Amino acid sequence: MILVSTSEIPEKRILTVHGLVIGSTVHSKNIGRDIMAGFRTLVGGEVKEYAKMMEEARQVAIKRMIDQAEKYGANAIVNIRLSTSSIMAGAAEIIAYGTAVTVE
Repeated sequence: MILVSTSEIPEKRILTVHGLVIGSTVHSKNIGRDIMAGFRTLVGGEVKEYAKMMEEARQVAIKRMIDQAEKYGANAIVNIRLSTSSIMAGAAEIIAYGTAVTVE
């Protein structure tokens, strides 16, 4: 699966546009990460526990988007975007979306 954030893929021609594909997930903090993150906020710096959680969430959302594109028979996704939002205290939703296409 070719994944790009652009509307075209260099040296490829889009044969079929299958449509919008979306993958999402909601991840929440856990007590272990909360304790470590709390300590980290006292001294400053990157909150690695949450950074790792968000990276895992992005990978899940992207995988779900790819799975949906494969169901359409696509071999690429163009115009990929990622979005995040807080849906409740301690939980964030990550959405990956793009346009599923078939390229030659």
